Amino acid sequence: MTDTTTQKAAVEVIPAAPVPAPPTRRTRVWRGVTPWLFLIAPLALLITFTYAPIANMIAYSFTDWDGVSPELRSTGVENYREVFTRPDLFEVFWVSGYYLAASVVQIVLALYFATILSFNVRFRNFFKGVLFFPYLINGVAIGFVFLYFFQDGGTLDSVLSLLGVKTDHAWLGTPVSANTSLAGVSVWRYLGLNFVLFLGAIQSIPGELYEAAELDGANRWHQFRHIIAPGIKPVLTLTVILSISGSLSVFEIPYIMTGGATGTETFVIQTVNLAFRFNKTGLASAAAVVLLLIILLVTWVQRRLVPDDKVDLV
Repeated sequence: MTDTTTQKAAVEVIPAAPVPAPPTRRTRVWRGVTPWLFLIAPLALLITFTYAPIANMIAYSFTDWDGVSPELRSTGVENYREVFTRPDLFEVFWVSGYYLAASVVQIVLALYFATILSFNVRFRNFFKGVLFFPYLINGVAIGFVFLYFFQDGGTLDSVLSLLGVKTDHAWLGTPVSANTSLAGVSVWRYLGLNFVLFLGAIQSIPGELYEAAELDGANRWHQFRHIIAPGIKPVLTLTVILSISGSLSVFEIPYIMTGGATGTETFVIQTVNLAFRFNKTGLASAAAVVLLLIILLVTWVQRRLVPDDKVDLV
């Protein structure tokens, strides 16, 4: 009886937890406004350097502006009619096929190296740096370096001659060899970006899964097939989207190395020439809008065909 009374008294002595006072109206307002204060700077930059230029480009596409005159004369949809009725403006998309094929090679190589270097391999940090280093180099510098690399009697011919291979082939002299060479340069440059994306996705997979797989007797191929491949599916989907959009909008490397000559002109190079060489800024803006819509359409179709399902390996 005494113990029961003591326990009741102890229970009665414990004070109740104080109920927090409801936040004031000023506090609630600041809580709602604070996130937007942090977003002011990035939103201002995004609107100034992305959405405002896109709006201007769309507006110019309905005019005959030459890029110099202060006067703008509206032409309605005449520029878009000309874009869709000139087959030569779309024939350059065949060149994108070389870069699309190169992007497949690039993704396969990046996934291969990322998988190998995700395991305990000697000098793996060194190889990571070697693979990612080309992506850090400026595209203009890469264009000039490989321009000397592929020229007649240049670096490539010198290396082949050391190996006993004699060739007088003009690597940038024909459309097929020129586009193949330029696509190979793009593989070398952007391999590091895809490699880093894949490596980060692979390293985010819990290590316990690999340990459990090894206990069950799974080899490296089984680990890749049943653990790595499903785990990096969202990143793989993103990489494919970036590769397709990049293949359709190639500009830097072919413009620096060939200027679009020898059948290497891409849609973007053609658009730039329309604007700055032929002073048809209105028509070039319409072509740029069409390219933007094509990339958005391709991305939407790909997302519909390969939805980004949530992956849960644990």
